[in-house]
This record gives sequence, structure tokens and C-alpha cells, in this order.
Amino acid sequence: MNAEPLNKEIYNKAITMGITKITLNFSGGNDEGSLNVELTPYTDENGNDKNEFTRRFDMVSYSKLTNDIENWAWDVYSYSGAGEGSDYGDDIMYDLVNKTVSTSEWFTERQYRDSDEHTMEFADEDVLNEDVAIETIGFSSASQTE
Repeated sequence: MNAEPLNKEIYNKAITMGITKITLNFSGGNDEGSLNVELTPYTDENGNDKNEFTRRFDMVSYSKLTNDIENWAWDVYSYSGAGEGSDYGDDIMYDLVNKTVSTSEWFTERQYRDSDEHTMEFADEDVLNEDVAIETIGFSSASQTE
């Protein structure tokens, strides 16, 4: 997926709020696309969020920014999520400090291990008549042993 230019208003709001990265995590595979927006706050050298106190008391602005980003992203990316049931996605990270954008895509695939064969067991042995079951599906006891 190609990265679209970031909306300047969103960029300015995010920088003002101390956000350093905006990550769009799109996923799909079952005919419905979904989007998760991650906002990375500015942290000090110890990893502490420098604006945590302000953001905690201004959750309305924080939520509004997230909502604005979601609306913008759906408009510019038109991510459908169409697929055949296997999960896949695209991640787009806007680094607001370094003014770069990176993209990556991911998908899931099914991997099989060796299979084991076991004798079938039945919960109620009295219900099953083995000869009747074999004849019903078109086999005879004699053809099964050949």
C-alpha cells in the first residue's frame, strides 16, 4: 500500500498535543476492513510520557484527534478488507518528528503439521452395528479386507 500525504491540520494538532507518531493499522480478509489508530506520545530519555498529565485531563481532544484521523484515513485509503477469510493488513506509520512515513503489509497463512491417524471410537457401542454401517455406505466386509 502506498502512503498518502498526511493532512496538515491533523499533523499540527498531533504535534501540539505532543504526539510523535501516528500509526494506522488496517486489517481485513473477511470482506470488512477495520482500522486501529495508534498515537505515540513524546517521551523523555527514560521513556516517560512528557505530556501524560495534560493528555489525561484533555481526553476529549485526544479522542477527537483519533476520530479525525480515522475519518481522514477512511477517506484517503478506502480500505475494503475484501478477502477469502485469511487475515491480512497494512500498517502505515507517520513519524511526525523525522517527517517520514513507513509502510508494511502482513498476512496470515495456514501451516499444517504431520497428521496422525487413530481408530475411531464411539460413545455408545450398542447403537452401532458395524456390518449395517459398512453395507449402508456401499462396502462389504469382504471388500474391506482385500
